[in-house]
Amino acid sequence: MARVWISLLALILFGASAQADPRIKDIADIEGVRDNVIVGYGLVVGLNGTGDTLRNAAFTREYVNRMMERFDIRIREADIRSGNIASVMITAQLPPFATAGSRIDVSVASIGDASSLQGGILLAAPLQDVSGNTFVVAQGSVAVGGFSAGGDAASITRGVPTTGRIANGGIVERENPYDLMHARDIRIALRNPDFTTARRMAQAINAYIGSPVAQATDPATVKLTRPDQYPDMIGLIAAVEQLRVEADLPARVIIDEATGTIVMGENVRVSTVAIAQGNLTISVSETPLISQPNPLANGQTAEVPRTQITAEEDMAQLGVLPETVSLRELVDGLNALGVTPRDMITILQTIKAAGALQAEIEVL
Repeated sequence: MARVWISLLALILFGASAQADPRIKDIADIEGVRDNVIVGYGLVVGLNGTGDTLRNAAFTREYVNRMMERFDIRIREADIRSGNIASVMITAQLPPFATAGSRIDVSVASIGDASSLQGGILLAAPLQDVSGNTFVVAQGSVAVGGFSAGGDAASITRGVPTTGRIANGGIVERENPYDLMHARDIRIALRNPDFTTARRMAQAINAYIGSPVAQATDPATVKLTRPDQYPDMIGLIAAVEQLRVEADLPARVIIDEATGTIVMGENVRVSTVAIAQGNLTISVSETPLISQPNPLANGQTAEVPRTQITAEEDMAQLGVLPETVSLRELVDGLNALGVTPRDMITILQTIKAAGALQAEIEVL
């Protein structure tokens, strides 16, 4: 099983490396072209008795009072007992260059003691950025993926009924201005910063344009200056982002001990090392006997304990894992050990402790 598992790992890794190099748009982002996080507070109404308990949720009661006063209805002194209202936080991602009037999806989550948002309707609520500027107004019916039901003696819950989503529930009211078209300089940010990759990207752009318009300023950034033959930055970005660059990655081994998953980069190397791997199994069995006196004897029934302990240790020979020059040879060498994935995690960590693994180990 271990041999098949590691062979599958090698197939995935080498199958991916056999493909063409990634495009710049797949490994980097353009400065200013990003989503903006917006958040808001609102009320979900129309719940079937599953909303907040107003006596316990003072923020819900206060917001209801203020909202009703906007309609010239004063209920501040009244004892409100409605269970059909819930306070929610509203979150969304404002796409770059979103125009006024366009719609986006929003998510809502209860912040009170409501048990479910099923069937509720979000009242109009503004969504703001961290600076307090309102960009979106959200409203609509809440779609909840989970549900909760129960009676006096039992209940059942599937998913999370206190969170939901409103498809196209947010209307963009304000645009985030950014004049990318007439920009003279932009910065390209690598998603995985690396000196070699940044330099290769700059070289690929300069070779395509035919002049030194790109420069790697640090491992994560390539500065791009618009040449005269491109009247706007949009055309330059559209041409540059299709260029393919060979991405260079550090030697790293990622280990997820919870699932026994191991992922190794292609630059992982192992110096010559000898490995012996075996398992010790100890079994303890209890077979107690019952001692019972004769019918006319003056005695008591007693339990006589009997314990049997056996120990078995798998025989393991000391195997030599030669110094590897490629990931394929490393995988073949680990395959030859015939161990399980979880044993391999221990082996890799031990090899690293011995100083023979020329890679960084990251445990999730």
